[in-house]
Amino acid sequence: MSEIGRTLIALGVLLVVAGGIVLLLGRTGVPFGLGRLPGDVLIKRDGFTFYMPITTSILISVVVTAILWLLRR
Repeated sequence: MSEIGRTLIALGVLLVVAGGIVLLLGRTGVPFGLGRLPGDVLIKRDGFTFYMPITTSILISVVVTAILWLLRR
């Protein structure tokens, strides 16, 4: 049970660090681009906006999977 706790703490620290990096990149003017990638669907009509971040979701999934795979090694 203590291994699960350590894993959750490590993931929490990783998320805090990733969030800090995203915030710093946004404040420095470096275009982060996440959410505006090619393949993300954006439909704007009168009084209606539909946004489906397909490519962004796939990219985040691949990164999280790689990180978890590295942590389990």
